[in-house]
Amino acid sequence: MRRSRYGTEGIHDVSVQHSIHVGGEWRHALSGATRDIIDPSDAKPFAQVAEGGAEDVDEAVAAARAAFEDGPWRRTSVAERAALLRRTADLLVCDRESLGLLESRDAGKTVEEGRVDVDCVADAFRYFADLVRGEAAGRVVDAGSDTVHSVVVYEPVGVCSLITPWNYPLLQASWKIAPALAAGNTFVIKPSEITPLTTVALIRLLGEAGLPAGVANVVTGPGETVGARLAEHPDVDLVSFTGGLVSGTKVARAAAAGVKKVALELGGKNPNVVFADACATSEGFDTAVDQALNAAFIHSGQVCSAGSRLIIEESVRERFVAELARRAGKIRLGRGTESGVECGPLVSEQQRARTEEYVASAIGEGAVVRCGGKRPEPSDVRPATGYFYEPTVLDQCHRGMRVVREEVFGPVLTVETFLTEEEAVALGNDTEYGLAGAVWTSDSGRARRVAGRLRHGTVWINDFHPYLPQAEWGGFGKSGVGRELGPSGLAEYREPKHVYENLSAAPVRWFRG
Repeated sequence: MRRSRYGTEGIHDVSVQHSIHVGGEWRHALSGATRDIIDPSDAKPFAQVAEGGAEDVDEAVAAARAAFEDGPWRRTSVAERAALLRRTADLLVCDRESLGLLESRDAGKTVEEGRVDVDCVADAFRYFADLVRGEAAGRVVDAGSDTVHSVVVYEPVGVCSLITPWNYPLLQASWKIAPALAAGNTFVIKPSEITPLTTVALIRLLGEAGLPAGVANVVTGPGETVGARLAEHPDVDLVSFTGGLVSGTKVARAAAAGVKKVALELGGKNPNVVFADACATSEGFDTAVDQALNAAFIHSGQVCSAGSRLIIEESVRERFVAELARRAGKIRLGRGTESGVECGPLVSEQQRARTEEYVASAIGEGAVVRCGGKRPEPSDVRPATGYFYEPTVLDQCHRGMRVVREEVFGPVLTVETFLTEEEAVALGNDTEYGLAGAVWTSDSGRARRVAGRLRHGTVWINDFHPYLPQAEWGGFGKSGVGRELGPSGLAEYREPKHVYENLSAAPVRWFRG
């Protein structure tokens, strides 16, 4: 039986200084620099990676370009590419426990969340394997003549720069890598310098699955050097970035100079709209409260689609918020590897300080803290040095507050109220973002009306957070450009080419000289 290279008995001694992968070889950074990887639950280093720079990026892009132009991958049959994606999915399942634990140590989430992430990654690889096989023949175009054969075929874009965030390292990497490989591209990926370990592990699994050398390259290092060079590099054909709005605009600006294809997923400020009729029964009330907790506090709110804005009908506000705050106050915080822990720490001291600053500004602007709003007391499962922050419910909020307008990326839920359906829709759309949102109601007509009017890339009705690999993911407005997952997610990594064949060529005689 195959044994995971990240066996759980050795997980605390992970050392991957050779975390830069170029042309099929693992090595140190050219500068020799390294970076400690910190466990956010106790602020102690538990791994070390190479700290790459622009020179490492140049070598990686050169390897990816050579592999694209002269290597076998883009000429590999669709069936063979799909088979490799499926082998990778099988390896991910084999390593589910160790990868889930590594993701927990790296990002601070619970081990169970890490396991779920691995399952979702395997699903994404399988989905794109099936999708690309189903579209292998291209699209026949009716030219209106029996003497013309017209077809649109799909070719890989070329060399792709993939830049991923720290909150879902393995998942976000897979959403880019799987379609890029399915389409026949080569790539260089830069994981977040804070949480790079499972991406490095995934690149190793791709090699084990049989991916040719040079197709998949990884450079670990900071955004201001590695990420910036990947965005601007003249030999890159596509840049796919997931992260914050400020960084995303810099990436778009850098990529624009080379007229590259760009895909950006830049977060959201997501409304969770609850109508009174959704709470008319005890079961409905309990479900809506439970889902509001999940929407806001999964992974300590460090989710681009977090339902951080509760928009609730005024008539049920007090009862709903009181119960929500009571349950939020009982969420078990601690090290994600400990049994019974429901929520882990924030990813860094910087992120916790950012959260504290937003809460302080909200209180200064008139918000009322219904629960949380501070660091928790240390405990056996919650080291004093860890980056923990209590789940926080802020009542009596309004659109003028920074905490309502801006993405906190922490365990903070704001409460706004409405009186009419029209007002609920207006509040839900009153954001520069447009990634995701939800509507809760027992009235199916109202549910579809409101869902149809919300300007967000994903709208849930009586649910929050589920996604399907076969359905597009992305947002309106400043939530980004392009889509991941679904057929559109594959299309991002392909160029359509129209091939028009005249089967009965004859002179046109336009010019008679």
